[in-house]
Amino acid sequence: MRARGSVQALLAVVGASLLAAYSCGGSEPVGVQAPTKTGVAVSEHDAGTDMSRCDFKGRTDREVSESSGPGTLYPNIRRVYTVVGEGDESRRVLICREVDTNLDGMKDVVRLYSDKGESLHENADTNYDGKIDTWITFAAGRVGRLEVDTDHNGQPDETHFYVRGRLSRIERDTNQNGKADIWEIYSQGHLQRMGLDIDHDGHVDRWDRDEVAARLAEREEQEEDDKRAREEKAKREAELDSGVTDAHVSARQR
Repeated sequence: MRARGSVQALLAVVGASLLAAYSCGGSEPVGVQAPTKTGVAVSEHDAGTDMSRCDFKGRTDREVSESSGPGTLYPNIRRVYTVVGEGDESRRVLICREVDTNLDGMKDVVRLYSDKGESLHENADTNYDGKIDTWITFAAGRVGRLEVDTDHNGQPDETHFYVRGRLSRIERDTNQNGKADIWEIYSQGHLQRMGLDIDHDGHVDRWDRDEVAARLAEREEQEEDDKRAREEKAKREAELDSGVTDAHVSARQR
């Protein structure tokens, strides 16, 4: 049993979008307004027609910066900043960034940040039809959940769950009734077992297990445990060696 090809295809599309969107992260000096095709900075009116999803229009507490990615003739990256804190403690922080990844004039990826600069959420229109079809939620700077609308009806029907940045589980709603009917369980990046809800009552009717993948995952987990044990042993030995050396130095000084 192997994971559906759609998983790899989806991750490839999302990965390409994220790479195109953010590989040119801090390309412009803070506060500089890059010129558009006409040589004029993007106005509120222009922003309203490019599918902007950052909250800045009509707000005096927001600062907007436009920049161009590699090979583009006009700005396709927008960063929105706000000021947090007061007096000497005040600072400007990035709260929203959106990108036109296919250079059609419409923003198709937007990421929101906390006032500490941590990624919170990202939404993307991966097929460029003007509608969001991918939702990403971050946890401690890593992807925690990825939701996808595979049939483009406006609602997610596939959800990927991650633990410490690694894929742990996928839930799929194949009949679009709002309930998962396929559960895929992963370990160390490998599909271990798949649960099927055949009668669509919300409960697993059958579990299919990939014994080869399970043994491989168990072996990798054991190797990880052994590696951590070796690292901890080396650390303890290094600390012990350091203590002996310090004692010898102290004795000589006396």
